[in-house]
Amino acid sequence: MRYIPVTDKDREQMLKKCNAGSIEQLFTDIPDKVRLKEPLKLPKAKSEMELIKYMQSLSSMNSNTDDYACFLGAGAYDHYIPSVISHLISRQEFFTAYTPYQPEISQGTLTAIFEYQTMICELTGMDVSNASMYDGASALAEACVIASSASKKKQDILLVEDVHPQYSEVVETYLKFRGINLKKVTVEQLYETDLSQTAGVCIQYPSFYGDIYDMEKIGEYVKNSGALFIVCANPMALAILKSPSEFGADFVVGEGQPLGIPLGYGGPYLGYFACTKEHMRKMPGRIVGKTVDVDGKTAYVLTLQAREQHIRREKATSNICSNQALCALSATIYLSVVGKEGFKQVARRCLDNAHYLYNGLLATNKFSKVSDMPFFHEFTVKPKEDISKLNDYLFENGYIGGLETEKGWLLAVTEKRTKEEMDDFIKKAGEFNG
Repeated sequence: MRYIPVTDKDREQMLKKCNAGSIEQLFTDIPDKVRLKEPLKLPKAKSEMELIKYMQSLSSMNSNTDDYACFLGAGAYDHYIPSVISHLISRQEFFTAYTPYQPEISQGTLTAIFEYQTMICELTGMDVSNASMYDGASALAEACVIASSASKKKQDILLVEDVHPQYSEVVETYLKFRGINLKKVTVEQLYETDLSQTAGVCIQYPSFYGDIYDMEKIGEYVKNSGALFIVCANPMALAILKSPSEFGADFVVGEGQPLGIPLGYGGPYLGYFACTKEHMRKMPGRIVGKTVDVDGKTAYVLTLQAREQHIRREKATSNICSNQALCALSATIYLSVVGKEGFKQVARRCLDNAHYLYNGLLATNKFSKVSDMPFFHEFTVKPKEDISKLNDYLFENGYIGGLETEKGWLLAVTEKRTKEEMDDFIKKAGEFNG
């Protein structure tokens, strides 16, 4: 089991429980002659992330471990996950819990979901959040359906093409069998498009290729047209970028995997969904609310439930939605552990690392710009060499390269990447001749 640190207050409470006045008092039964007289000569303290990396480097001396530095993103990111998350979610009351149908015996689960909803609202600036969904793609699709149903006259949904292609496919599937028209445009074409028949406009923030568009300008254009504004945002980027509420978003959705959830082949991941009060009764899934019981004590209940299990099937807002409670709990613990300032520090580290790698690759003269747009921790460059062969070469040297797209090589850089890793990655990528 990994080390879980405690606060001074925690230590004081434990000592009190043991009827001990100090930690030294716990060792009074150990003879003085066998006790350590001089302090241990330990190296300078390391952060948890640095310590684990150091221990892994020691273990690799005993065996050939495949520990690749990952520069692949495209919707799933290699962020550091504090040890305390797996420690807490492994508790049986969380690990085996499903839907909190009986609030009187599910207060712990409901409390955690309520805290998750609160944090998502603080992050997005929205009024209300649901108790999470399957993934970012289904969350975006549900927002499009609600936007369309909010207007009986306007049936078109406009999707800016730089949305994740897999999200786009899910949206297309959802809308196709509901008779909702889906149109795809570039950001440039958006300003030339007549939105009089458009119910909602969707845009990714940052875009799938890493670009950060002028969201205030886009938001103003969309809102002036009378359409609803749907923003699919990377929650990690929201730590330092403007909140979607600041440029008029009606819905903010996305993938919560960066918030303490490990990379997985196919998930499970976490779709977050937030919106303004105006649309909360159409929100899929459920919402946990805070109230008081008959004794006046704080209590949590399922306030709004729009699933087919709770109401008549034809009245349900969605028959395909879920409360990914364990993943939502992971996100809640992650945000609690890193805190507001820590969350910003992680995001800034991602930002700095990405720009360091970007400038380093361009300096090799083996890569060219694809865009002059600002970016967060993901960007696209155009290599002179074949991308597939370049990725194979990097993999042989211990690196997971970027994604080959129609625009170029899409790379992501998180706070986990060290300067040594990035320098070597730049060197290897620059010297490759395919």
